Amino acid sequence: MPTPLPTPEKTLLTPPDAVEVQATTDGVLSAIQPDGGPTEFQALLIGAAFESLTGHAPSTEDRPVVSAVDFAVGMANRNEAFRNRILQTMILGALVLRPLPTEVADRIEAFSRELSVGDGMLAVARRFAEGDLGLAAVDFDRNGYTSDWSAERSGALHASAELTDAWQQSVDDAELAARWHALADLPGDTVGRRIWEFYQARGFSFPGEPGSAPPLLAQHDWVHVLADYGTKVESELEVFAFIARANDDPRGFSLLAMVVSLFETGYLETGAGLFEAFPGQLSRDGMAVRVADALRRGALTHGFDGEPDIDFMGLDWFAVADRPVDELRRQLNVVPKSEGAEAAGSVGPWSPGGISEFQFASASKRAEELGVPYEANGATP
Repeated sequence: MPTPLPTPEKTLLTPPDAVEVQATTDGVLSAIQPDGGPTEFQALLIGAAFESLTGHAPSTEDRPVVSAVDFAVGMANRNEAFRNRILQTMILGALVLRPLPTEVADRIEAFSRELSVGDGMLAVARRFAEGDLGLAAVDFDRNGYTSDWSAERSGALHASAELTDAWQQSVDDAELAARWHALADLPGDTVGRRIWEFYQARGFSFPGEPGSAPPLLAQHDWVHVLADYGTKVESELEVFAFIARANDDPRGFSLLAMVVSLFETGYLETGAGLFEAFPGQLSRDGMAVRVADALRRGALTHGFDGEPDIDFMGLDWFAVADRPVDELRRQLNVVPKSEGAEAAGSVGPWSPGGISEFQFASASKRAEELGVPYEANGATP
């Protein structure tokens, strides 16, 4: 019988101690392991995530296998939000497998039932396991962050026309483009001026112009600046881990699941109206630590005026564009990166390695065509 959610008076709200972290790690690895035990990268990723988020480093080698029933009983005093995060960690650990065995999908669904929680990305994992990649792409939209998309939600994007599809491009909107260009007039320390420089340094077209990213996807570009992440593909994994963990809405996790499916396994060929698959990025050396730290940093953020969380993809960035970056970081509690993440290669948008060779060359060529000096503001491939 599934373990019910606890009553308020029995709910445990304190952070997990080392014993609970180890038990939770054992359960997650039990749920996601293929035949022969968890892969080396699964163990590395899950161990890094729990260590970063809790401060306790669990063991991931030669651990006992835990049943779904026993694991759920151990979670008896944890609430729905806590259990959901653990289930999402299981899904994340499964999504790095290609192929994803059907027995792994079955097992995670069993853990989900026993925990009395669910997540829309379970359907995606099932599709991947069964080889239905086209239907999996549909399930991202049906069950994920954009599942309740409506034209009203596009207000924060400032497009002149309603966007009926979440990842719809807007490439002929002079008013929207002018709003982005006007950011150049803001003081140099503001997030608005910095995002303008960010686009100039990479040769990106502003939303509203031909060749631009969908306005919704452009929302994540501000996070590159705010959270100090570069724009090579591995940095995209950090940005979306940060965004997903900052949002208490469980559907925000689908954004991280999407980029993992694009940039690690290649289950998705395209995503977010612009991204194209580039497999093998998450399993590169150091990336588990970097993504784990991004999850930690996202978890520690909060919204304005005491709000416990923030949806960075839904924020009206133009309403805060005139605020200094450092001030905005303090207001939202965007903490610095860990030493471990920086040692593993995490860089900012203005650092060496913070820009791709393609972006550097594209921006240089564009500046030459316009007859203006190219200014990368310190970013180099």
